[in-house]
Amino acid sequence: MPSTLTENPFASTHSLDTNPFDDPPQSNEPANRAAELDRRERELQAREQELNKKAEHIRTHGKNNFPPFFPLIYHSIAEEIPEASRPLITRMFQLWLVLLGTLVVNLVACIFILLAGSSDGGRDIVASAVYLPVIGILSFLTWYRPVYNAYMKEQSLYYYFFFFFCGWHLLFSVYAIIGVPSTGLAGLINTIQMYSRGALVAGILGTISTAGWVLQFVGIGFFFRQIWAHHTAAGHSVAKAKTEFAQHGARAYFTRG
Repeated sequence: MPSTLTENPFASTHSLDTNPFDDPPQSNEPANRAAELDRRERELQAREQELNKKAEHIRTHGKNNFPPFFPLIYHSIAEEIPEASRPLITRMFQLWLVLLGTLVVNLVACIFILLAGSSDGGRDIVASAVYLPVIGILSFLTWYRPVYNAYMKEQSLYYYFFFFFCGWHLLFSVYAIIGVPSTGLAGLINTIQMYSRGALVAGILGTISTAGWVLQFVGIGFFFRQIWAHHTAAGHSVAKAKTEFAQHGARAYFTRG
């Protein structure tokens, strides 16, 4: 009996036509809307947690960490470089580390060249000792750091900074491969002379040094082309580089973001 009191007396469940007196159909829209709001709220909470986690990581780790023995700048490929570009920047960083190793081997090779009786050995040692800190530091500042910043910030200025100084580095690599005596470079000429004298240790070290410079030229030359293609596809230009320099100046070189 109570159910009949709540029924619509004009409703019809037998007619094929729509009855204007029927109660409006029950809609699931409020439930769907509530579910959608709940989903969005969960997404916002997850995003907020992720941002808080990143902020805490930056607060804790986002400080100068390189070089490890005397931190002067912040360097983190995983944190600052877009995922798609991380392999390339990692390879560039590895090539820079190979450069440091090559400079060390080159210095040791020049020492053994002197011990082997070379008349130019003294000049080779002095020059190679200068190359180690000067080229090691300048290579980081003039071509590795610019390409790192270029992919981090996608600014034209850094790309052209890299192209200019990396071009000089490639030319110097060719010069180092030749290895003219008294230049502080244990390249081909010095190495061949050591083998001809029977100075095997100096010859082997010269061979390793030469191979390191060859790797510099081939490896960086290969990635140079990739970086140039990327900068062209991204629409970078000299005009944009000039505008960026006028707006930001040199202070943006060491800043993040």
